[in-house]
This record gives sequence, structure tokens and C-alpha cells, in this order.
Amino acid sequence: MGAPWRDHPAWSVIDRAEAAFGEPLANLVLDAPAELLARTREAQLAVLLTSLLAWEAIRDRVVEPVAFAGHSLGQVTALIASGALSLEDGVRFAARRAELTQAAADAHPGKMAALLGATVEQAEDACTAAPDAAWIANDNAPGQVVVAGTPGGVEAACVRAKEIGVKRATPLNVGGAFHTPLMRDAADALPAILEAMSFAVPAAPVVSNLDAEAHSDSDEWRTRSANHVAVPVRWRESMLTMVGLGATSFLEVGNGSMLAGLAKRTVPDAPVRGIATPDDVAVLAPQQSGA
Repeated sequence: MGAPWRDHPAWSVIDRAEAAFGEPLANLVLDAPAELLARTREAQLAVLLTSLLAWEAIRDRVVEPVAFAGHSLGQVTALIASGALSLEDGVRFAARRAELTQAAADAHPGKMAALLGATVEQAEDACTAAPDAAWIANDNAPGQVVVAGTPGGVEAACVRAKEIGVKRATPLNVGGAFHTPLMRDAADALPAILEAMSFAVPAAPVVSNLDAEAHSDSDEWRTRSANHVAVPVRWRESMLTMVGLGATSFLEVGNGSMLAGLAKRTVPDAPVRGIATPDDVAVLAPQQSGA
């Protein structure tokens, strides 16, 4: 994912991240073997770094952004892009966050499943089939809700979902029940990590997955970022919050188009432009306020 950026000025992001992190990182976005990227820490660092490469390349073109937001790990990217968190602290935080959530997943095994065509109410109903064992993990978009929990809890929720008319329940190939109470060990350990990091007032509000609200402060991001790993990602509501703030178009930075797809379901009238390679930057006109 990082190869197109190798000779671009934005590559300075990788140099800065390596200097702060104290170990090589370029290989994660250039030529890392699949078995290395199957590890949570390495995979999440690769995603974070490719997103930051794209943001570095366009940040001077984005004039007066209305807000920043990111899905799950992407919230770390959003905090860095907004200036609320430095790149150096952000990379260190992402690595420890990944390590702690994977440790929680190892200690409390779980699964996740996407309920396609489901409403939030149907997903909540499905989770009642396994009380205290399955929960909503992602409210991604209309018709796409992810549930997670213990293996038995998710299985029971999927059975119930089909009984109440959900179109399809698809197991996800992930290593744990992320964004559920099974991640509480990680949430409890993160404040000590975050205490050593500095937060600043962002250049524009950052919409938190935690509560789907826009925040312009620097004081509470340690608490939000810690609790974030053990509560649902409220992405559908976050998109609506950004529109409510005045956003009329969106930029998705980094590899892939998952967020663009979710935006088309949630705010279909708002255009989304993806920035994944230098070619995407070359055709991007300066973005005025409203983006």
C-alpha cells in the first residue's frame, strides 16, 4: 500500500515515525510478508501509516475542514490529522493500543459478525439471544451493523438475526470481539499509556466514535481514547453529526474505500473522494470549507 508513496515528499511521515518508534516501519507498507501483517500490531501500524501518508500529501489543500473523524483505529489518524495528537505520540499509542486489545482478545476469546440488512433495533434483538455474551460492536451504516461477543454468543445472535428477518449474518475474519466489554482489560490499561502523551486543541472538531459528538477540547481525549476500545463504534451517527456541522463532501484518506461505501448508505447526497495514491492527489482541487 505504501509503494506508490516511496518517492513522494509525504514519505517523510515514515521517517518521522521510525525515529519516534525506534524500529523499522517502512517494510510494513512496502514488502511485509502476509504472516507479519496477520499480527494485530503490525497490521494496524500499516493501516495508520498509509492513511497518514495520504493525509500528509493533501493537508495543505484542505482549507478550513469542518471536522475530522475516523473509524475505530482511524480515530487515531483523525486525532493526528487534526493536530490534537502528534504523529510521534500517535504511532506509539496505536502500537500499544493494538498490543493491549490483542492481549484482551487472547484472554477473552471472541468473534464478530456483520448483520447485513439489519437495523440497530434488530441487532439489539439478536444480541438478547445471548445476554451478556453478544453486543453491537459497530453501527456502521443503515443496513450494516456488526455484532461481537463470545463465540457462543455471536453464534446465538446470528441464529436469532435470521429468525427475525435479517438478510444475512456473515462471520468476520478477525481475532477478537473488538469494541465490546471483552476489551475492558485494554480500556483499563490505556490511561497509563495515554498519560505520557500530549493532546492539543484540534484544528477542527473531532467527532468521536465513542458518543458520535464533535469535540474541540484537548482535555478529555485520554479518557475517550481509552474507553473507545470497549464500546461500540457509532459511525453512522458520526457521519450524520458531520453533516449537521456543515460538511457537504468528504475525503477518505488511505487505502481502500470502505468508508466511502458507508457514506453512500448514510449520507448519499454528500460526495466522497478517496485519496490512496499520489495520482489521487494530483487530480484533487483545493478543498474549501464544507469538506
